Amino acid sequence: MPRPKLIAANWKMNKTISEAVSFASELRTALPSVPDHYDLVLIPSFLCVRPVVEALSGARAWVGAQDLHWEKNGPFTGEVSAEMVRDAGAMYVLVGHSERRHGMGETDPVVAKKLGAALRVGLTPILCVGETLSERENGLQAHVVERQLAVAFTGVAADDARATVVAYEPVWAIGTGRTASPDDAVTMHKAIRAWIGGRFGAPIAKAMRIQYGGSVNAANAGDLLRSDEVDGLLVGGASLDVVSFVGIARSQATA
Repeated sequence: MPRPKLIAANWKMNKTISEAVSFASELRTALPSVPDHYDLVLIPSFLCVRPVVEALSGARAWVGAQDLHWEKNGPFTGEVSAEMVRDAGAMYVLVGHSERRHGMGETDPVVAKKLGAALRVGLTPILCVGETLSERENGLQAHVVERQLAVAFTGVAADDARATVVAYEPVWAIGTGRTASPDDAVTMHKAIRAWIGGRFGAPIAKAMRIQYGGSVNAANAGDLLRSDEVDGLLVGGASLDVVSFVGIARSQATA
């Protein structure tokens, strides 16, 4: 049985609560046009998680958070725990997005602690991995991604690994308009799946969903998804508009 495709909308620091709720309401109307074996996830700012959960109540779509802290509580001003994210109604959470790794100094061990925190409360983590342009130009992309995976999954049990989504997002393609070619994406997805198989066994590798993220839009989504190796998309800017996002979702149906 093929793995369900997962398309996730990372809104980053965009949309007020009213704008987010309006988007969710419009998406509800469009959902019948998206095949029911595709999973859609909206990932708004922390302030919008609960309102979007309520706006999508009963609909065939889910909500995620953009980040979390690894501690349950404590003196961490401005942070949000996994327990808070789960209590707000989110089902998914981004972990280790490149903008946090490279813009906010998150190290591989920090990402590992966040992954563990998400799994602890039953959230589905979307673990982001990927190389910079210089790393790719020097042929280090597989080495970098495998290092990120190895640290993130330290101490993680096989059943928890099965519940994790991995998003391959080459840093050089995020927000730049540049997209990895379908062949490049498939090559890296195969490498990730092979690493997962070596670490957790073939059944886990076969079950795990691996997304692609990096300047995804309705024009390139279908080509990226034609391979069985690409199990969905992590969409940034193109997910801010309902028509654009639904167009990407529909492209999955024809991929």
